[in-house]
Amino acid sequence: MSSLRIVFMGSPEFSVPSLRRLIRSPHRVVGVVTRPDAPKGRGRRPGPTPVKEVALEEGIKVLEPERLRDGRFLSELKALDADLFVVVAFRILPEEVLKLPPRGVVNLHPSLLPKYRGPAPIQWAIINGEEETGVTTIFVEPEVDAGDIILQEKVRIGPEETAGELHERLKVLGAEVLCRTVDLIAEGEAPRIPQPPGEWPRAPKLKKEHAEIRWEEPADVIFNLVRGTNPIPGAFTVWRGKLLKVHRVRVVPEVRGAPGEVVSADDRKGIVVAAGEGGLFLQEVQPEGGRRMSSPEFVRGHRIEVGEILGG
Repeated sequence: MSSLRIVFMGSPEFSVPSLRRLIRSPHRVVGVVTRPDAPKGRGRRPGPTPVKEVALEEGIKVLEPERLRDGRFLSELKALDADLFVVVAFRILPEEVLKLPPRGVVNLHPSLLPKYRGPAPIQWAIINGEEETGVTTIFVEPEVDAGDIILQEKVRIGPEETAGELHERLKVLGAEVLCRTVDLIAEGEAPRIPQPPGEWPRAPKLKKEHAEIRWEEPADVIFNLVRGTNPIPGAFTVWRGKLLKVHRVRVVPEVRGAPGEVVSADDRKGIVVAAGEGGLFLQEVQPEGGRRMSSPEFVRGHRIEVGEILGG
């Protein structure tokens, strides 16, 4: 197997296991492309991306373009003389970038493509009640997440698993599948499986309004919403005119009451709220401007009452 010269493109924590595994592989990471430093933490001081931090630790050249079509950036990228570009949680690449490496551009996507094309596949798979998902490697084409499939690996989604927990599993699995993909490309044996046509569920960027609990929905739908938006952006409702984040819930089948009605508020057992069908025990909540707490603790501190209505 020949050793490939690789440019790695990524920014968030999800990208880090893939970069670390490639660094330890027989291939050579000759450069990293990541977003420029951005404000982070309480002080909002500019700080590096997780990917940049790893690259600096390893002495790898870092490029931080504001614009991917910038002439200077393209010249620096070309000068790295890479065989292959590897993309994990980065931006949409223009044609000027895609045409540079002779072995092409490979992307790792955390879903079973063609399902859940878009920037939030982990969250939407859980929100939609999927029982399995996985990771896919593809050759990148101008159309987003539509390139030929190289490898795919499935996993079961746990019945109470959150998006944050699934994210942690898929970033590790994805790194392993990505390295196998690069090896296949180096050997000239990478398959190219066209994605099947048709209408498939998509994964658009999650906005705040996506995370608002609609209590008229069945309890299991709300349960999936809470799991799928945990930890970011976080499911929420409105209580006494203020936002109340809902971090964890459990379905309670036999509950009668109007949608959003507090049917039980006990300082030892916690809060149960009626939904369109069934109800939900609120395990963990967070009042606006406050900290996360169990619902019994919330009852003791905020005196929520039976009969109150949560939501708009």
